[in-house]
Amino acid sequence: MSSEFDIKLYDDIDPEDRPSLGEALIPIIGMLTALGIGIGIYGLDPQFPLLWGIAFTGLFSYYRFDISWDEMYSGITHTLLMGIQVVFILFIVYALISTWIQAGTIPTLMYYGLDLLHPIVFLPLTAIITAAITFAIGSSWTAAGTLGVAFIGIGSGLGLPEPMTAGAILTGAYTGDKQSPLSDTTNLASAVTNTDLYDHINAMRAGTFLAFSIAVVLYAGLGIRASGAIPVDRIAEIQTALTGSFTISPLAFFPLLVTFGLAIYGISAIPALGAGVFAGAITSAVLQGNSFTSVWTVAQSGTSPETGMELVNGLLASGGMVGGAWAVTIAIAALALGGLFECTGIIAVLAHHLGQLSDSVGSLTGITVLSSVSMNVLAAEQYISIVVPGVTLGSLYEEKGLKTENLSRAIESSGTVTSALIPWNSGAVFMAGTLGVSTFQYAPYYFLGFLSPLILILMGVTGWQITYTETETDSQTPSNVAAPADSD
Repeated sequence: MSSEFDIKLYDDIDPEDRPSLGEALIPIIGMLTALGIGIGIYGLDPQFPLLWGIAFTGLFSYYRFDISWDEMYSGITHTLLMGIQVVFILFIVYALISTWIQAGTIPTLMYYGLDLLHPIVFLPLTAIITAAITFAIGSSWTAAGTLGVAFIGIGSGLGLPEPMTAGAILTGAYTGDKQSPLSDTTNLASAVTNTDLYDHINAMRAGTFLAFSIAVVLYAGLGIRASGAIPVDRIAEIQTALTGSFTISPLAFFPLLVTFGLAIYGISAIPALGAGVFAGAITSAVLQGNSFTSVWTVAQSGTSPETGMELVNGLLASGGMVGGAWAVTIAIAALALGGLFECTGIIAVLAHHLGQLSDSVGSLTGITVLSSVSMNVLAAEQYISIVVPGVTLGSLYEEKGLKTENLSRAIESSGTVTSALIPWNSGAVFMAGTLGVSTFQYAPYYFLGFLSPLILILMGVTGWQITYTETETDSQTPSNVAAPADSD
C-alpha cells in the first residue's frame, strides 16, 4: 500500500494521549450539529457549516487533547495531499464538460440518444450501459463525467426527471467500478486486506449482481410510470434546437473515443480526462468552427448556449473550470475536517470501539458497514472508508477464521458505494456537481447505494457467500451460520 494512505491507528497512539470514546464523540457531535443547523435549518451550502466544524474541532483538540496548531495543520495537509487528485479531477471534468458541449460531443450524444432510446427502457439501459463502460475503463468518475452528462440531457428530453437519471447513472457507474480490475478503489480494498485482486472481485460478484439486478428492475418500473408524461413532439423540438446550434455528426465523438481509449489502455483518470479536454478543443475548432480564443474561454468560463429552446439551453449550460470552484471548496473543507479527525486520533478511537462490538459474523459484517459509512461521513473521502476499516478490523475477521476476501468485499460494498450519498464527501461533491443534480435529489433513486450494504449485511446474517480458511473448525462456526462453507 502506498504511504500516501498511511493513517494513525489506535495502537499507534500513546495511551496517555489517546482520546476516550466520549472525548472522541464530542467533535463528531459538534460537526454533525453544525451541518444540521447550517444545511438542514438555514439551507446554507456545506462550505461554512464545515468550517464551523473545523473551528470547533480545532479549538476542542487544542484545549482538551493539548494538540498543537502545527500538528493539526500537518494532519490537514496530509489529508489534502491525499485528496489532491479529487481537486484536479473536479477542475478538469468541469473544463471537459464545457469543451465537449461546444465541440458538439454531448449535443450529438443527446441527438442520437433521443432517436435510439425509449422512455420505458431508458433508465435500466442507462444503468447497464454505464456499468459496462465503467467496467471497461475502471473509473466511475470518468464515466459519470462524460457519458453521464449526456444521459442527463437525453433523459430530460424523454421527459424523465433528472434525479431518476442521475440515480441510474450512479448505480451503473459504481457497479462497473466494483467489478473492474482497473478500478483504484477495487485495487485499494484488495491491497489493504492482503487479498488477491481477483479473489476480491469474485467475492463481490454475487452480491453486486443481485443488487444491480434489483436496481434495474426498479428503474424499469420507474420508466413505465414516467413514460406517459412526454409532451407530443418534444423530442423533435429538442433535436431541431440542437441541429440549429451545433453540427451534429459522428465526428463529434472524437473526444469520447480519445478519453475512453486511453482509459481502456490503462492511462489513469487525470491524463485521460486532460487529453479529452484537448481533443474537445480540437473538435470544437475543426467541426464547429470556433476560434482558438473561444475554445479556451469556454473551457475556462463555461457555456451559455442560445438554441431557441429553454430546456436545451438549461441542459447545455455549464460553468467551465471556474465553475468547478464551488465543488472544490466543499471538497477542501471536508478533507480538512477529516484531516483533523484523523490526526487527533478521533477516527482511530471510533473505529476501534466499533470493532469491539462484534460477537458473530453477522454483527462483524454490520460493524464493518457502519465503520465504512462512518468514515465516509467523518473523513469525506472514500479511500479512508476503505483503509481504516480494512486495517482496523482485519484481526477480527482472522479470529473468526474468515478469509480476507470477506473483509475486502465488505469495505468496498459499503464504503465505495455510499460515498455518493454523503453530501460533503468527495464522491457526492463530484457526482452532484458534474450531473447538476443535488445529492438529496438523486439519493432516493441511487438504489445501489442502499442495496449493496443491505445485501452485504444479509450475507453476514445468513452465511451466504461467507468463506472460511482451511483451518476453520466446527467449533468456530458462529451461531448464525449453519455450517462453514467455501464458495470457491
